[in-house]
Amino acid sequence: MKKLALASLVATLLSAPVLADVTVSDPWVRATVPSQKATGAFMQLTADANSRLVAARSPVAGVVEIHEMGMAGGVMKMSPIPGLDLPAGKAVELKPGGYHVMLMDLKGQVKEGDKVPLTLVIEGKDGKQQMLEISAPVRPLNAPAASKPMEHGAH
Repeated sequence: MKKLALASLVATLLSAPVLADVTVSDPWVRATVPSQKATGAFMQLTADANSRLVAARSPVAGVVEIHEMGMAGGVMKMSPIPGLDLPAGKAVELKPGGYHVMLMDLKGQVKEGDKVPLTLVIEGKDGKQQMLEISAPVRPLNAPAASKPMEHGAH
């Protein structure tokens, strides 16, 4: 009977979802001017197991998407992506001019010194999702950005 109980316990533990432990470093959001309707959130993500950033949310924006930037025909273009791989043990940087979280349809001005709440949705290889709640400080409008002209894709 003890062996059966132990086997059952081991089977339960082995079938439990293994969620990646994701560390968020240096999160920040770029400030906006009063009528501006979009801004970006940036950070560094490091997962201890292969996983994926699949979504993000924030109460300050009507729409939040994961975006990438890249050169196309000599012009910097930005477009939404369905997710961003987080390889185990490797830092993935979300930065101006690269991958980032785009906050659109802003509900108000995002001012330097504010803190923006963000929920990151991380998905493990097994499809299980976990939410990471972070608070990103707002940095000045002139925080480093891409140096090339940018064209924003349609939404």
